[in-house]
Amino acid sequence: MKTEQLTCDYLIVGAGAVGMAFTDVLLHETNANILIVDKNAKPGGHWNYAYPFVTLHQPSAFYGVCSKELNRGVIDKTGLNEGLMGLASGQEVSAYFDAVMNETFLPSNRVQYYPLCEYKGNKQFVSTLSGKHYNVTVNKKIVDATYLNTNIPLTHTPSFTRDDDVAFTPVNTVVENIKGFDNYVVVGGGKTGIDTCLWLLENHVAPHNIHWVVSRDAWLLNRKNTQPLNDFFFDSIGAQANQMEAIAASSSIEDMFDKLEERGVLLRIDKKVRPSMFHGATVSELELKALQTLPSVVRQGRVKHISREELCFESTTWKMPDNALVIDCSASALTNLEMKAVFDGDTITPQTVRAYQPVFSAALIAHVEAAYSDERQKQMLTQVVPLPNRDIDWLPMTAAMLRNMQIWGEDTALKAWIYHCRLDGFSKIVHGVAKDDMQKMQVLGRLKEAAAPAMQKLMTYIQGLKASGQL
Repeated sequence: MKTEQLTCDYLIVGAGAVGMAFTDVLLHETNANILIVDKNAKPGGHWNYAYPFVTLHQPSAFYGVCSKELNRGVIDKTGLNEGLMGLASGQEVSAYFDAVMNETFLPSNRVQYYPLCEYKGNKQFVSTLSGKHYNVTVNKKIVDATYLNTNIPLTHTPSFTRDDDVAFTPVNTVVENIKGFDNYVVVGGGKTGIDTCLWLLENHVAPHNIHWVVSRDAWLLNRKNTQPLNDFFFDSIGAQANQMEAIAASSSIEDMFDKLEERGVLLRIDKKVRPSMFHGATVSELELKALQTLPSVVRQGRVKHISREELCFESTTWKMPDNALVIDCSASALTNLEMKAVFDGDTITPQTVRAYQPVFSAALIAHVEAAYSDERQKQMLTQVVPLPNRDIDWLPMTAAMLRNMQIWGEDTALKAWIYHCRLDGFSKIVHGVAKDDMQKMQVLGRLKEAAAPAMQKLMTYIQGLKASGQL
C-alpha cells in the first residue's frame, strides 16, 4: 500500500486533554498548521473510557482548553458537592472535547485530525482501520502529548490474580454487573476507589455492605480550597497562606503534615491512620464524612490473590463476605512518573509545570513555544513539577511549583498571559482585591510573608530526604 505524504508545522501525537489544550493555544496564538494523530475514535483520550459515574475532582471552571468554557456557572445545590462549583461528568467532558475539535479546530482549516491511527515514531503513523501508512514532513516540532500516560481501569491488568469463579468487574462495567449481590468489595484506595464507594453510598447501599480495600491511606485535598470565585477567597487563597505558614512553622516533615492538616490544607479519612500516599485526590467535606461512615476498611497492603473465600495479602488473609462482587479500582491514574525536558530539540513533551493542573500546564507550554524564541528561556519557564506518589513526594512537588510561580511572576508578559488564561483559576481573584479590603489584603500579606521561609524549610527537608536516600 502506497504511503501518503503529509506536511504540517506541528505534529501532535495524542488528542487527550493535554494534546487538546496544547493545540488550542497554538491555534489561537500562531498561524501554524497542525496535524493531530490519535489512537482513539474521538478526542478526549482516557475520557473515552471513563466509568459511568466519574466526574472531575476539581471545578470545571479551570479544565479543558483556554478558548472554550466548560463550566456551566452553577453552584451545586444538592449532593455531596453541595455549595461548591459544579464538576463536569465524564460524558460532559467527552462531549466538550468533541465539540472543541469539530466546532473550533477543524473549521479553522489549519488543523488536520487523524483518529484511529497509531503513531509509529519517526514522523510516521498508520491507520488502524485501513492499514494505510502516512509519512509527515514536520516543519517545526513534534509534540508528544501522550507522555503523561493514563492507566485506564477498563483495560489495565490488575497486579493480583483471581480464581475464575470470583464475581469480579472493572469499575467501568460495574453498573451492568451490580445487581444480585449483598456485599461489594472495592479494591483500590485512590480517586477511583473513592468515587466508587461514594457512588455506592449515594445509591443507597448500606455502609456495612461496602468493604474498601486500601493498600495505602492517602492525604487528600479539600475541594473547598480549589474554588476560583471571589466568594471563596478566604478558602482558596486563605488555604495557600495557611499552607505556607504551616510549612514555615514546622519542625519536621511529620510536624509539617500535622500542621497542614490542622490548617485545613490536607485531609485524611481516618485520624488514627498515618497516610503514606499522596496523589492529589480532592474531596469535599461532605464526601469525606460519607467515606468515614464505612466500617469495613481493609488495610493489609496490596492484594495478591482473590478467591471466593478470601483476599490474600503478602502476610495475611481476609475473609470475603457472603455473596460479594469485587470491583477493581486499582488502576493508577498516571503511570509515568519519570521527568524529561519539556523542550528538547525538535520535540516538545508536555508535562505538569503546575501541580494538579495538566491542562493549564499544556496550555502554558504551548504559549511559551509560541511567544518565546530562546530555547534556554523556554526550558527555564517550563521546569517540570514532579508527579507525586508517596506522602514525601508532596515536598519536591510543592517546591518545584513555588519555584515556577516565582519565575513566572518575574516575567511581566507571561504573568499577564496567566492572568487572562481561563485555565489558571486564581490570578483574577488575587489581582481583583481592592487595596482598602483589609481582610483580604491581610491574607495576601500572610501569604507573601510566609512564602520565602516556607520555601527554605522545604529545601531543608528535601536535602535531608535526599541524603537519606528517600528521594
